[in-house]
Amino acid sequence: MDHMDYSAQMRDLGLRVTRGRLAVLDALESHPHSSAERVVIAVHQTLPEVSIQSVYNVLNDLTEQGMLRRFTPPYSAALYETRVNDNHHHALCTSCGRIEDVECAVGHAPCLTPSNSHGMEIQLADVLYQGICEDCRKTDAA
Repeated sequence: MDHMDYSAQMRDLGLRVTRGRLAVLDALESHPHSSAERVVIAVHQTLPEVSIQSVYNVLNDLTEQGMLRRFTPPYSAALYETRVNDNHHHALCTSCGRIEDVECAVGHAPCLTPSNSHGMEIQLADVLYQGICEDCRKTDAA
């Protein structure tokens, strides 16, 4: 997405369009699956005057509004991405920590049907595949 799309989306949600919000979205567009700390570093490269707390506030606000997705892999800080509303999953290399998107297992959300929903209307299935990426396997084999 570009600034115009993000700006329109924010306006549609009743949010003010600010340079800080756009910088956070740009950082995550360029580096999906980033921690808040990594987003702060990226934002400070273009807007050094934005406070760390402001970046955290933007991450929380945009996540609550559905413009960002937050997920927390095991033994990791929460990670953020701009890819939302498609119920995709993630694959995590347990050796180097690399994370890749994995398309929906069935093709529509939610991707998985639980054996017992316990009376809940299931809206999201969050799956994390874990393994060793090709680069790490090649390194280990050498």
